[in-house]
Amino acid sequence: MNDATEKKSVVVTGAAGYIGGQTVLQFSDAGYAVIGIDKKTPNKNVLSALTKYVPSEFSTDRAIESIADSSPRAIIHCAGESLVAPSIKNPETYFTNNFIRTKKFVDSLLSHKIFSKFIFSSSAAVYGNPTRVPVKESDYCRPISPYGQSKLMTEMMLASYRHAYGLDYCCFRYFNVCGADLDARHGQDKDATHIVPKIINSIQANTHFILNGKNYNTPDGTCIRDYIHVTDVARAHLTAVENNVPCQSYNLGNNTGISNLEIINTAQEVIGKKLSWNYGKDRGGDPSRLLTDSSLFNKVSGWKSQYKINDMIQHAWNWHNKR
Repeated sequence: MNDATEKKSVVVTGAAGYIGGQTVLQFSDAGYAVIGIDKKTPNKNVLSALTKYVPSEFSTDRAIESIADSSPRAIIHCAGESLVAPSIKNPETYFTNNFIRTKKFVDSLLSHKIFSKFIFSSSAAVYGNPTRVPVKESDYCRPISPYGQSKLMTEMMLASYRHAYGLDYCCFRYFNVCGADLDARHGQDKDATHIVPKIINSIQANTHFILNGKNYNTPDGTCIRDYIHVTDVARAHLTAVENNVPCQSYNLGNNTGISNLEIINTAQEVIGKKLSWNYGKDRGGDPSRLLTDSSLFNKVSGWKSQYKINDMIQHAWNWHNKR
């Protein structure tokens, strides 16, 4: 009998990715055997935390067989495409990876009678440009990008499968995830396109940073977002598994709106260095304001975010410096 069946186990797809890798560390630290599935090889810290690494796309027969062998308590599905702007230029990739392959994956799980709790990485992008903020799970979803549409399609499928087949699932609508592992074991890639790693890379390399957009309907003209630490996200995954939360979608955020301009100013203050920057064009598919009410998940599980934007930037800086 292998380690994955000798103690409680989970499967993490997208184990080499930013959120997937941190989720691997979170469950491993909590004493779980973790089976990681990803075409890419995780970094050495994440790889050493895995009980088993399956180098495969998540919907393949090889991946399904590995899941069946491990009898996992839960499957945390973090694999997929995750950027708004590229989805507008190349929607086929997003609908294929985020919806079609996920449907194939879930269909295969059910056909193999694998009824482990299925935790899906969704996104705040399902709300589109909300008519009110902070948004609640009961608010109308009207995504304005193929990325958000692909995530909402998958949420709808999972809810239907719950009704028809008894699928045990929950969806997490992440708001802007940033930061890095508290012990600098894992974080975003150096070439990540999110604002915090891009600012850090510009400061480190002494290059010029372009802030996209200054004409949004906000006090300083830049987008306002709700940021959440990647460790808080990974801890939410663990909390959902250990508390067997009800089947539905949950917002995950910090319940605080921060503008892009405030991110720049905070980063310079935390890091103690000046950033050379100027404004660029607005990006298509970006709502002006997107922040959340995460009280529903707190109510059903007791989870709440622990880290603020200063912590997120500091931990990201520590990770990039260590690398």
